[in-house]
Amino acid sequence: MAKKRDQNILLVPVDFTSYSEEALVFASELAKCMSSRLLVLHVIHDPAEAPGFYAQTGKKKKFLQSMEEVAEEMMETFLKKVRKAYPNETPITKATSLLVVGTPVKRIVEVAEKKRASMIIIGSHGRTGLSHLLIGSKAERVVQLSPIPVTVVKGSSRK
Repeated sequence: MAKKRDQNILLVPVDFTSYSEEALVFASELAKCMSSRLLVLHVIHDPAEAPGFYAQTGKKKKFLQSMEEVAEEMMETFLKKVRKAYPNETPITKATSLLVVGTPVKRIVEVAEKKRASMIIIGSHGRTGLSHLLIGSKAERVVQLSPIPVTVVKGSSRK
């Protein structure tokens, strides 16, 4: 028996880029129309070259911090910036955030299922050609694997 979807949760995976910001603003507009809440997700991807740590540049020196600490700071900074830029977007001001560790595409789909989100709204860098083939598209893979609707917000051409 299929789980009932919560019509009140829109999942917005972010990587802290302007593309994620555009997706979050789009999701906020949609949330107002649907009387939904936003769940902002960041997946901490543990790279093989420095497991468990992100390199941070401090005053004239490099240091390592745990990925979770850095991701938490980045999420707070990202949300603060977007909330300041869009103070009248109530769904953004009331959005909750979630950090998880793992492979981004897999974890996005898992969180959507676990939280019973009604939709995933994800930003896309809009790469094409060779860069798309080499890097791949997380948004495209989420669309392929998600059992729920996915809206892809392409980066604007004004960037």
